[in-house]
Amino acid sequence: MQFCMIVALTFFVYSCQVKHQAARLTDEEILHQNQDQLTQVIIYDVFSPPVASRLYVYASLASYEAIRYSKEGSASIAEKLHGFQHMPRPETGREYNFTLAASKAFFNVVRNVRVFSVDSLNNYEEALYDSFKSTLEDSVYQRSVAFGDSIAKVILARAKADGYFESRGKPKYLGSNDPGKWRPTPPDYLDGVEWCWNTMKPMIMDTASQFMPERPPSFSLDTNSLFYKGMLEVYRINKNLTDEQMEIARYWDDNPYVIEHAGHMMYGNKKITPGGHWMGISAIASKQSGADAVATARSYALTALALYEGFISCWDEKYRSSYIRPVTIINETIDPSWMPYLQTPPFPEYTSGHSTITACAAEVLTSLFGENFAFQDTSDLRYIGMQRHFNSFHEAAAEASISRVYGGIHYRFSVDIGAEQGKKLGALIADKLRN
Repeated sequence: MQFCMIVALTFFVYSCQVKHQAARLTDEEILHQNQDQLTQVIIYDVFSPPVASRLYVYASLASYEAIRYSKEGSASIAEKLHGFQHMPRPETGREYNFTLAASKAFFNVVRNVRVFSVDSLNNYEEALYDSFKSTLEDSVYQRSVAFGDSIAKVILARAKADGYFESRGKPKYLGSNDPGKWRPTPPDYLDGVEWCWNTMKPMIMDTASQFMPERPPSFSLDTNSLFYKGMLEVYRINKNLTDEQMEIARYWDDNPYVIEHAGHMMYGNKKITPGGHWMGISAIASKQSGADAVATARSYALTALALYEGFISCWDEKYRSSYIRPVTIINETIDPSWMPYLQTPPFPEYTSGHSTITACAAEVLTSLFGENFAFQDTSDLRYIGMQRHFNSFHEAAAEASISRVYGGIHYRFSVDIGAEQGKKLGALIADKLRN
């Protein structure tokens, strides 16, 4: 398979920026660049959205737990979550650079959680650490690095016991040919992604099913049934999409599994994941609000936590109900040649992952930055050349949710119920982790 690389030179460019601009980078800018490096790795390695959320949450927690000591009174997040041991404390009366410690903790975790192309980080990290060496006394530098590593050690201990490695090597999930059940979808008929994700250990939920949604409408081809009406709505909308609806669908696609076909050639257009999009929104909010380094790191950590928990909650339901996708049932009963506007991702339909995680992230970000936080979303600008304006995080989440109906890959009831599922989970996170 030949891949089309959208961001092939990103690592080199950023390492050069760090090397030449380090002297004037603020602590916040360093944190933003660190996160951006992780996003590039996730895009390059084509991690699934759930796996990407795991990378984001552990790395972001490590960064926050180190840098919080630069601001007195900043409480630990990890110690309020399930499965983390007490976090290390800096030695009293000793000097540290906590931005360096946060960077070391961040990349130590990134390299050891699950990343294939770690070599791509070498130039960036080397330039970053050199910039600190040039301005810090050696004792302060070494002490800060050691503190960052001690934070990473505790974070990684939790990661090693979260169920991820046990979920690898499972048989493929191919669904069922039973009526109303999911089975692989065109054009590539890939097996179901991360079907064991509900075995991951949640950090804030008590169980993966804590926010189990209501049962989806019963499968029925009765033209008066809720299912049939929902299916027909998707078909009719997709046959008559407006320019605005098509733009919204494309903007929120964020599907790392899209495989393009040109004759006998197949190639992947590498994209940001849905979680990566909302980590980008967290960055925009932090910059726009003038958040300091600790507040910036906290925003990243809580957004990543919302994504991680949201995927566990949603995937728990996806493989419980194993609900049929619109393209499958429409092809079988209405129009055998119809294809949705967006390529259907390879996992069951109910509930909508976009709807769940975006509503969850929006709830958390609203708790941090306020109800009517207007922003220009440029998270996807360098990847797909698009940007959109929103008057609030909830408005952005609602658009992301309905985009899946416009794309022809979800029923309206699935996006609405998924959004409610995510909102309840986000409210729990915001409530439990208020300062």
